[in-house]
Amino acid sequence: MEVRENNNREKLERAKKRVEELKGFYIHLTIYILVNTFISTIQIMDNIRDGESFNDAIWNFGTFAVWFFWGIGLFSHGVKVYSLIPFFGKDWERKQIQKYMDKDKKEAEKYR
Repeated sequence: MEVRENNNREKLERAKKRVEELKGFYIHLTIYILVNTFISTIQIMDNIRDGESFNDAIWNFGTFAVWFFWGIGLFSHGVKVYSLIPFFGKDWERKQIQKYMDKDKKEAEKYR
């Protein structure tokens, strides 16, 4: 009975951690959109004030530079959260932990 309770507790903790990771990603995404919209609006208005046409102001590299570079970080965050790349994912972590636990167990058995 106690084993089942520990198993359920572990599942609950993993689920809570997963929800926190998703929440963190969605917060990051929301801030990304809000901040970059604000920065782009200011950049476009500043370029128009300096005499550029609206079309030139929109397609200026400076308008999209922050979107692009921050987007790389956001993309990486999303890949990690959604486990899109198998390297260093949850299964990889579990396998590595199990590998080292088995190694330690074998080492301990040698010295008995």
